[in-house]
Amino acid sequence: MTDLAQLDATDQARLVREGEVSAAELVQSAVDRARQVDPILHALVHERFDAAVADAGGTLPDGPFTGVPFVLKDLDGTMAGEPFHGGTRFLRDHGYVSPVDSELTVRFRQAGLVVIGRSNTPELGLVTTTEPESYGPTCNPWDTARSTGGSSGGSAALVAAGVVPVAHAGDGGGSIRIPASECGLVGLKPSRGRSTLAPDGDAWAGLVARLAVTRSVRDAAALLDAVEGPGVGDPSWAPRPERPYAQEVGTDPGALRIGWTAASWDGTVEVDPQVRAATEATASLLEDLGHHVEVAHPAALGDGRALEHFLPAFSAWVAREVEHLGELVGAEPTPAGFEPGTWALAEAGRAITAAQYLRALEGLHALTRDVVGWWLVDGYDVLLTPTIPELPPTLGQFGATPEDPFAGVMRSASPAHFTAPFNITGQPAVSLPLHQSEEGLPIGVQLVGAPAREDVLVRLASQLEGAQPWAHRRPTVWSGDAAAGA
Repeated sequence: MTDLAQLDATDQARLVREGEVSAAELVQSAVDRARQVDPILHALVHERFDAAVADAGGTLPDGPFTGVPFVLKDLDGTMAGEPFHGGTRFLRDHGYVSPVDSELTVRFRQAGLVVIGRSNTPELGLVTTTEPESYGPTCNPWDTARSTGGSSGGSAALVAAGVVPVAHAGDGGGSIRIPASECGLVGLKPSRGRSTLAPDGDAWAGLVARLAVTRSVRDAAALLDAVEGPGVGDPSWAPRPERPYAQEVGTDPGALRIGWTAASWDGTVEVDPQVRAATEATASLLEDLGHHVEVAHPAALGDGRALEHFLPAFSAWVAREVEHLGELVGAEPTPAGFEPGTWALAEAGRAITAAQYLRALEGLHALTRDVVGWWLVDGYDVLLTPTIPELPPTLGQFGATPEDPFAGVMRSASPAHFTAPFNITGQPAVSLPLHQSEEGLPIGVQLVGAPAREDVLVRLASQLEGAQPWAHRRPTVWSGDAAAGA
């Protein structure tokens, strides 16, 4: 029988459609793989194995991914009747179960995906590693002593290990792209307003975007087709694509004008030599493919405004999130329910005045205009950067204590250096697993498109995937037939 673990979601769905395997068999296989490797990875926090097999054996929606096993992240969306803890002790200890599906969950399920569980996440997604005190660390399948990134680290570990071919992810500062880079996956962050956040009105004033981590570009494109479009009353809408993103896969992108950098915006962040070399090699590959490539990036990214305006807004958002969790369970949040870093950020946010918050948003909007002008005024099509400036960090570097509550957030600034600006601007960006280190660790590179131009990114990402494939690579912890180290 075909090794199902090695197939992407498109091929798994094809097997079901053509009758070569039933949806129940496909899902049962994923459950078996999860049982095999999750004791090593610690990536699942809520299992629904029996329910998933039962779902797959019933009547499923006729969608592009009918019968394909899937994992929802325990943040960035809810599923009716299932636990939702957001990585917090507070909701865990209150035994909170969501009464509703988020709209994105509805769309995932309408696409035919079958949810086998929920994946681990850092508390409220606030740091770039998945090591919450509530559930413990998730280990990287490529090296179990290393982080999977955050906040979608649990999802990324399960996809990288072959448990499921695609998993839900969300991105408020790099939380799709950073785990994709650290786990050797494709991580597409859509444009602001491309995927709905309903029934929530917004998340972090539009900085958060939600989709998935995948093993192939075609899966990312097809899943975006399945879920894109505004929900009722969404505050932000992206213009609808002229044609399905799946049709952009394999389409010649033409000769694009691409700027690139392998150095930090302002010289304050050191880029690992292997990461720098990988970015340079990607620039050379793009040039070989016929693109116009030059060292260039938006100058506004290096003037310090991003951090100046982000931090007060960030702390205010955390304060409101903590307050909202209390409303969900009808109990007053206390420091005992949260990690020191989360509580310290919330305390700082409570001290922000309305005028200070609005000033921060105005500053972020002004920065956005200056950055986006590089594409829309200066005429560039794509920016190439490292996804993160370092190799996947070892576990244990992001902990906060009552004595040093901001340690985890400060440590997260480096991995998010290249990704977070494009949450501020709302532009689409994708991390591609084009390279590996001498140690065999994944190294991702980031491509950033003009506002609402996911079509350009999909064409270019598909071209790079064809020129330098990655589908054959296997981590140390692999759940398929050729499992090693598991």
